[in-house]
Amino acid sequence: MSIIQQDISLKAFNTFGIDARAAFYAKINQVDDIYGCLDLAKNKPLFVLGGGSNVLFTDHVDGLTLHMATRGISYTADDKFHYVEACAGEHWHDLVIDTLEHKIGGLENLSLIPGQVGAAPIQNIGAYGVELCDVFHSLTALHIPTLELHKFDLNDCRFGYRSSIFKTTEKGQYIILSVKLALAKSHTPVTSYGDIERKLQEMNVVSPNAYDVSRAVIQIRQSKLPNPAQIGNAGSFFKNPVVPFFKYESLKIKYAEMPSFMLESGDVKIPAGWLIEKAGWKGRRVGNCGVHTKQALVLVNYGEATGREILNLAQTIQNDIHDCFGIKLEMEVNVIG
Repeated sequence: MSIIQQDISLKAFNTFGIDARAAFYAKINQVDDIYGCLDLAKNKPLFVLGGGSNVLFTDHVDGLTLHMATRGISYTADDKFHYVEACAGEHWHDLVIDTLEHKIGGLENLSLIPGQVGAAPIQNIGAYGVELCDVFHSLTALHIPTLELHKFDLNDCRFGYRSSIFKTTEKGQYIILSVKLALAKSHTPVTSYGDIERKLQEMNVVSPNAYDVSRAVIQIRQSKLPNPAQIGNAGSFFKNPVVPFFKYESLKIKYAEMPSFMLESGDVKIPAGWLIEKAGWKGRRVGNCGVHTKQALVLVNYGEATGREILNLAQTIQNDIHDCFGIKLEMEVNVIG
C-alpha cells in the first residue's frame, strides 16, 4: 500500500517548477492503493496529480494529493481496429512510441505531448490536426463519492476543444484509471496541418508513414517549444479562441495577415500565439517569468517565479488581448490554488 507522507514539495512534479507543497501526498503505483489512501484521508480535500504538465500551482495544496504512477499497456484487435489500453500513469509520449514500435499508426501527430495518459481525456489533447477524441474508444474511472468503477464511451465524455465532462460538470468527481484507444488498421497519416509537409520535405520523405510523421512532429515541437527540464513551462498556456464569422471579418479588415481556421460550425479559430505576438508580448520578461522568445503561446518560469506571478502575467495578457482585439483568451492550463 502507498504510504501517505506529509508536507511534501511538488516542485519536481510540475513542469513549471513551482515549489508548492502538499499537506499530504501519496504515490499511486497500483489501483488498489487508491482505496486505502482515500480511507485514511477521509474528509480531506483531494487533488489528483498526473505528469504536472498542465497545472499552475498558485498556493500550497491542502488535503491529500494522489500522484498517479500506475503503468501498463495492452493490445487487442478485430478486423478494423487495433485497440490499445494504457494505465493512467503511463507517460503519453511513451504510449505513442510503443504503438509505433508495434507498427500501429494513429497517434503520431500527438507525439511529444507532455503529461500522462490519464490526463489526456480530461483535456482532449490535440496537435497537428488530430485530437484524442478522433481515436478514443473508452475509459475506466473511479467515482470518488461512491468508490464505484464507471466506464465512459466516446459520447459519455462530451469532448470539446481542450475540454471534456471531466473538466466541466464532473470536475473532481472521478479518478481516471485507464484509457482505451481504437486505432484504425486502414490508417492514413495526417500531414496537411501546420508545418508537417514542409518538415517531411526537408527530411526527403516522399511517402510518409506514421513513424515519419512522428519524427517530423517531434522535430517541429522541439524547435518551437522549450524543454521543461531546462526552463519551466506548461506548453501552450492559452486556448486558440473561436469567434463568430462577423467578428473575424471585422478583424481581417484591420489585420489582413491574420491566420485563421474555418470551422464546420461557421465560426473561425484564430491562433492565440499570433494575437499575443501581434500585441508585442513575445519574448517579454516580467520579473522571474515571461513569454517565450520562440513561441508566444508559452509562458515560462525563468527561475524562482511563484505561481501567482505567472498567473498575474497571464491575466495581464488576457486583458491586453481583449483591449487590442476584443477577444477573451481562455487559459488551457489548470490553475490550482
